[in-house]
Amino acid sequence: MAQPSIIIYTDGSSRGNPGPGGYGTVLLAKGHRKELSEGFRKTTNNRMELLAVIKGLEALKVVNAEVLIYSDSKYVVDAVEKGWLWGWVKKGFKDKKNKDLWERFIPPYKRNKVTFKWVKGHAGIPENERCDELAVEAASGSNLPADQAFENGINDF
Repeated sequence: MAQPSIIIYTDGSSRGNPGPGGYGTVLLAKGHRKELSEGFRKTTNNRMELLAVIKGLEALKVVNAEVLIYSDSKYVVDAVEKGWLWGWVKKGFKDKKNKDLWERFIPPYKRNKVTFKWVKGHAGIPENERCDELAVEAASGSNLPADQAFENGINDF
């Protein structure tokens, strides 16, 4: 990968699994910084980890950029970097959860040259820690909206 022009840090959180959850995303590019977060009343940690990545990619206003995403989610990083996702697509996500989010992930992922790097959570990496703070704070909000796909059971299979 060439030098990334955009760096995205992500984290998801769920108090209970399922339970109230949220995501936090920090985007860094050319001296600019943007933070994103949102909470939901009932969701899972894996959904929030994946949604953090999706929201970061959807926020990009460029195409064909070198993008480096830091995530502490083996679920997300390995699904993409080890190619599992493309096998799931070929099989129509048979017996896989979070189909709705994976299908949402693919278009913004394909618009840029994205590489993932797994980082250990709670290891003192400042931007990863900030994402965790954003995610936990978002999950702690009041009057949280529904994660419609999760609550309606359409993400199951």
